[in-house]
Amino acid sequence: MTPRPAHRGAGPLAWCAILLVTTLALYLFQHVLWLVLPFLFGLIAYYCLYPVMQRLVFAGFSQTQATNLTVGVFALLLCIATALMLPRFAAQVVGIQDTGQRYLQGGLTLLDDTLRALESRSRLMRDAHVADTVSAHIAEAGDRFAREELPERVLGLAAWMPSFLLGPFLAYFFLRDGARFQRYLARAVPNAFFERTLHLLYEVDRTTRAYFQGLIKLTVIDATFLAFGLWLIGLSSPLTLGVLTAVLAWVPYIGSILGCAVVVMVAATDFPGTPAIAYGAVGLFVLVRLLDDFIFMPMTIGRSLKMHPLVTVLMIFLGGAVAGVAGLLLALPLLGVVMVIGETVSRVASDPRLRARHAHARALLQAAVTRDLV
Repeated sequence: MTPRPAHRGAGPLAWCAILLVTTLALYLFQHVLWLVLPFLFGLIAYYCLYPVMQRLVFAGFSQTQATNLTVGVFALLLCIATALMLPRFAAQVVGIQDTGQRYLQGGLTLLDDTLRALESRSRLMRDAHVADTVSAHIAEAGDRFAREELPERVLGLAAWMPSFLLGPFLAYFFLRDGARFQRYLARAVPNAFFERTLHLLYEVDRTTRAYFQGLIKLTVIDATFLAFGLWLIGLSSPLTLGVLTAVLAWVPYIGSILGCAVVVMVAATDFPGTPAIAYGAVGLFVLVRLLDDFIFMPMTIGRSLKMHPLVTVLMIFLGGAVAGVAGLLLALPLLGVVMVIGETVSRVASDPRLRARHAHARALLQAAVTRDLV
């Protein structure tokens, strides 16, 4: 028997096509964020609720009954949480401008004190008036942002809230009709490529599930460690700050820096005469970042996408350049899905036996439909 050729991974042309398709998809997604973000949250809800629904199916419920029960309980809990948080959020929106300016001023005061302490030890910085120059520029930009842009962005986020309600709605149909949709796609594929198509659907589902479930696990771990560390430091509302900064970390690099800046401003405002607390918050973020890179991410997200670090970093920068913050958030999961599809299509296209099976099946079909015409 002639041995079958071994399947090789995607070549350089396939990888160029994968990066190009991912970049184009990010560019298109930027213009339909009103649909992409609810779809993304629907996927996250789907992969979080899928184990619960599967346990109910194993317990004897039908898939429709298990889906209705799972999504119904989830929607009830979501409505309760929204009803409890909405009045507090509405009350804080009224004073968001004053609150933002107060925390910003606290952060600027800490920065000014730090620069002046460095100036006292460096003649070069003292002669250049680094503290006065930096403080003036940052104060002007920060005051303009808190006065003009911050209220507008908060109101814009509130206007987006109804579209996020599509998330549970989409998750319900993903849970109920996901398997049916996969069978529908599989029936449209020629028989010669059926096995590869099933493998492709499985790999896409596995990749996205591993990524989003790993992301949720990483968020819970980060929020727990940050909340505990901020509680030890002595900051107020450590759980709220821990959850906020852990969710902001979904946006690579920028999210972690922004979360650290928020916590430092809160620490500098609540403890104006104790800069050591703000420095302790910075040290806590550095420690959690190191734990993420070397322990938490390899345990959660690291093995799900199986990407080279160079490709990961390159795609994150491309996503940010093409689609801004949304590109940073969507770059890795989208690249994972496109990578699986691209590698599978590349292997199918380069497999001579699959192409021969498809050509033989077409020849047999042609002979069968033209037999009575001869």
